[in-house]
Amino acid sequence: MTAPSRNALVPFVSVDNMMKLVLHIGVERMMAELAAEIEADFLRWPLFDKTPRVASHSEVGVIELMPTSDGETYGFKYVNGHPSNMKKGLQTVTAFGLLADVATGYPLMLSEMTLLTALRTAATSAMAAKWLAPKGARVMAMIGNGAQSEFQALAFKAVCGIEEIRLYDIDPAATVKCARNLAGRGLTVVSCTSAEQAMEGAEIVTTCTADKQYATILTDNMVGSGVHINAVGGDCPGKTELHRDILLRSGIFVEYPPQTRIEGEIQQLEADHPVTELWQVIAGQAAGRTDARQITLFDSVGFAIEDFSALRYVHSRLRTSGLYQNLDMIADPDDPRDLFGMLLRAGAAQAA
Repeated sequence: MTAPSRNALVPFVSVDNMMKLVLHIGVERMMAELAAEIEADFLRWPLFDKTPRVASHSEVGVIELMPTSDGETYGFKYVNGHPSNMKKGLQTVTAFGLLADVATGYPLMLSEMTLLTALRTAATSAMAAKWLAPKGARVMAMIGNGAQSEFQALAFKAVCGIEEIRLYDIDPAATVKCARNLAGRGLTVVSCTSAEQAMEGAEIVTTCTADKQYATILTDNMVGSGVHINAVGGDCPGKTELHRDILLRSGIFVEYPPQTRIEGEIQQLEADHPVTELWQVIAGQAAGRTDARQITLFDSVGFAIEDFSALRYVHSRLRTSGLYQNLDMIADPDDPRDLFGMLLRAGAAQAA
């Protein structure tokens, strides 16, 4: 990690530059590399500061801060979730993030994270499935075909080798959109008219819906043995996608239990219901899938370490890509004790 420069200019990655970076690297390659970066940080999980996200809930949505540090670098993400935004022509999720140098407290990078969150969410899903899904899985059902769906499909293709994606959304226009965007990307795309049809032959099932409510996207009778469920949409108190009975039949894997028990599918269960932390599986401290007939569930709510990994990945590519602007964000007087004097000199220069 590069230390702050003396002039305290902070690299800023705009939405335009983030899109250029993704297209320069390639969507699938970038998500595969993000998955590897996230996995590497999961391997050093005990080193990180960990806390549930700081959330401010309202009747229409939530605004959250997600901080963490590995002792050398600090990072946080600001993110919102407002499902009704879509009716206003707005994104349901927007975000930005920051990295800082722990030794000085100076910012190292400010970045858009609306697009980067979509990439890291999909990369995390695929990384988890690499450890939990049935071996040789090639068919995935994608239930909920909104803004996250294409990223999930391509991440699973890049990381897990998925060949067929079966789409369903209660809004047929969303399925049409997703199928159109995935055309020509090396996947067999099947548009379905029900969740049950989408799950036919699927070895992996991803649910990613937006409504902020207790919902039953999957009922118990829809889930056969041996599948891996990637539950993405249930990510705040009062919002779920799976029937409780599915959870009782599944081996459940989570990011950070204190956060997932509040926000994830397991908010439906008793507070002491056994779950396995995914980092322990990756580190060889706990078993992942133990049986070909086992149902595995990744109860994904998104955790700050994943954002930290994504921000560090982008930061590492700034120098070679040049895809950033410098922001003059930090007051940096010649004499650190004379901040007011800097203000006076600026006033004199303006008056001259």
